[in-house]
Amino acid sequence: MNIKVIEDGGITSPLGFQAGAARASIKKPERYDLAVVVSQVPAVAAGVFTTNKFQAAPVQVSRRNIIHEKVIGFVVNSGSANACTGLPGLTDAEEMITKAAEAVGCYAEEMLIASTGVIGVPLPMGRILKGINDACANLSIKNGNIAAQAIMTTDTFAKEGAVQFDLEGKTITLGAMAKGSGMIHPDMATLLGFVTTDIAITKKCLREALLEANRDSFNMVTVDRDTSTNDSLFVLANGQAGNQLISEIESVGYKSFRDALSYLCTEMAKMIARDGEGATKLIEVQVLEANTNEDARKAARSIAASNLVKAAIFGEDANWGRIICALGYSGAEFNPDLVDVCIGDLKVAMNGQGLSFDEEVAKDILRNKTIVIKVVLKQGQAKSKAWGCDLTYEYVKINGEYRT
Repeated sequence: MNIKVIEDGGITSPLGFQAGAARASIKKPERYDLAVVVSQVPAVAAGVFTTNKFQAAPVQVSRRNIIHEKVIGFVVNSGSANACTGLPGLTDAEEMITKAAEAVGCYAEEMLIASTGVIGVPLPMGRILKGINDACANLSIKNGNIAAQAIMTTDTFAKEGAVQFDLEGKTITLGAMAKGSGMIHPDMATLLGFVTTDIAITKKCLREALLEANRDSFNMVTVDRDTSTNDSLFVLANGQAGNQLISEIESVGYKSFRDALSYLCTEMAKMIARDGEGATKLIEVQVLEANTNEDARKAARSIAASNLVKAAIFGEDANWGRIICALGYSGAEFNPDLVDVCIGDLKVAMNGQGLSFDEEVAKDILRNKTIVIKVVLKQGQAKSKAWGCDLTYEYVKINGEYRT
């Protein structure tokens, strides 16, 4: 299957989707901080959510609403997480979806909601409700980028993308936007991620495709080992592409859609890792020849999440011992006496023991903005990738001053 990347594409690239954004001054004035995305026709939806026991109010509301057969859209705010806010927070989340539903002409249960920002701070509901009205008043296919800007917190750039593929003579389009820079260590889903598509697909098949795509994309990215109270990933499919309905997971159409969704989610996940708070380098960990897929995932995520590995990459120090240490406590099954480790194209360890290598060559590799760590277990045919970033002084500064 040929997947085509749409230049400057985003959440409104698929047929029938529009977005609006507003400056609601939730935390900082004069910046976009509230977005609404809607489908012009009812869509099927699927989602995955945080496993943190502290479930933010918007997570609780969206978990309930996403089980309905049809969804019209979602509202997102940045600046306040609406987490650990008790019954008033739940009431605020309900009021937000009610206001959005009134503005776009649907039922409140047909709207989803997500929030991101400071935990434990009540929402400024007067400004938010006005912002929802303003965002719904400027719904347009041209506003995907400002919607992506509106969901940012400590992000340094808007994360968005879109792809297309052909299916039985029909062009299928997927668009996405995501936010995430810190509190990134998902154990179910993602930070905040949103995907739209114009494919015709059943709710059951859509959910299965999302679970498969998420498993090897957002679920394999880590910045700081912290899983948020608000992690949510939604996908909406409105059928406007006009393809024959996909209803079987064994079908060619399902597999093509799943692959396109996986590709797009992986690109979003890599953007999030690259934009980790204070990050200067993207780290990609490749684990090869594992005995099982689960062993490969455990190993890759453990290495990518290691603070010692991340600090070594920041310092441009080829300290391979930190890599095998993180591998050793990953929970993956392997024989330590068979493990090879490469940093870039430079092999630094073989059969569980260090090799003599040129430190200057290693230093040159580690000066790059993308660092690939390759670990070969020699146990089987399974493989996996995980993404992270280096750990810098700036990360500490950002999080030491997060509420100010």
